[in-house]
Amino acid sequence: MQLRRFLLFSLLAVVLGASVAGGGYWAYWNFYARWRPVTIVKNQAEIQKLLDAAGAVSPGRTGPWLYMITYRACAPCARYQREEFPKLAEANVDTRVIAYARPDKEGLAQSTAPERATVAELWINRSWPLYLQWMAVPRQQWSAPGVRPADGDIARTAVVDASRQFTDKLEPYLKANGLGSEYPLLIWRDRDGYLKACACADRRSYAFIRHDLGVADETPSIIAVPRPETQPELAPPVEAPADSAPVAPRPRPAARDPLATPARPIPYQPGGSTPSTSAPAQSPPPANRGNQPPPKNDSDNIFY
Repeated sequence: MQLRRFLLFSLLAVVLGASVAGGGYWAYWNFYARWRPVTIVKNQAEIQKLLDAAGAVSPGRTGPWLYMITYRACAPCARYQREEFPKLAEANVDTRVIAYARPDKEGLAQSTAPERATVAELWINRSWPLYLQWMAVPRQQWSAPGVRPADGDIARTAVVDASRQFTDKLEPYLKANGLGSEYPLLIWRDRDGYLKACACADRRSYAFIRHDLGVADETPSIIAVPRPETQPELAPPVEAPADSAPVAPRPRPAARDPLATPARPIPYQPGGSTPSTSAPAQSPPPANRGNQPPPKNDSDNIFY
């Protein structure tokens, strides 16, 4: 009986321990590991060669570099650029953008003619201001002003096809290193020189990139730091001209006795007239009525 109970409790402990371990591993993977970038351990030279040959545009900063592969209709790509590019610029990170035009899928066009013209222009002339102008206008309203069309131009159409071939060659290399095909695709080197990549469609991956590139995170402090008390700055005294007569100081009003009877309030006067604040007139003394009989005593009115 005791052996049976021991085996039962042992089996229960094993099941409970396995459940706790499995739950802990799932939490680690779901909240941390799945959002970490991957370190490129295969085909590093081929990936770097593709990046160097692509038509990337950048502001030309001198700090560490970050490649972002994107297309115009990519909402996560636009969000990453909007939220993270200003932080990367403060750390002098050279953000190198490689834009491509997606090919048609099942007979449906996934890019517009202005997009293809802009991609060809970016790959040929590497204009960062043009890229910023492109991203500042909504996709359906972009008409590529001043940009030569790519459709009907053999040379520029070949450049658009080259942008598509670039992604077709890059994605298998990244997949071999355990990375998906979500966009934006971000590729950089960390502080130790290791090549890393991220399919960063989720914000929870951003912090890893900032850490590798040396970007300081804005972490608010929960400890209130007392500020030094400062006196307000007073305006400097105005100096009188040398040829002006000295102005006598204004006499201070006499101190009021706190025990004195307060002044009587001025009553409201209808009609808008201002009441007089002078002392009320004294009533005249009663007129002399001559000899008057003395006042009667109360005893005169008593009947006996």
